[in-house]
Amino acid sequence: MNIKPLADRVVVKMVEPEETTKSGIILAGSAKEKPQIAEVVAVGPGGMVDGKEVVMTVKVGDRVIISKYAGTEIKIDDDQYTIVRQGDILAIVE
Repeated sequence: MNIKPLADRVVVKMVEPEETTKSGIILAGSAKEKPQIAEVVAVGPGGMVDGKEVVMTVKVGDRVIISKYAGTEIKIDDDQYTIVRQGDILAIVE
């Protein structure tokens, strides 16, 4: 199945956080924070959103930081994705 986002929405796949700390302590699943770094999988066309012109600045393959509780999580073919608005993307990681 292929996901094609509409308007200013972006489909991202969360990057799994480190399972060990810098000092070598292995974290249990419940101790991990929700990841905020994701990889862009699909980008909507932009256009007019709420009466304003939106130009998409992210592209497929970019690694981005998103707001902690932003977006809608979906599961397709055993893969977890999040659909967010471009405004919920805080930065591009280079």
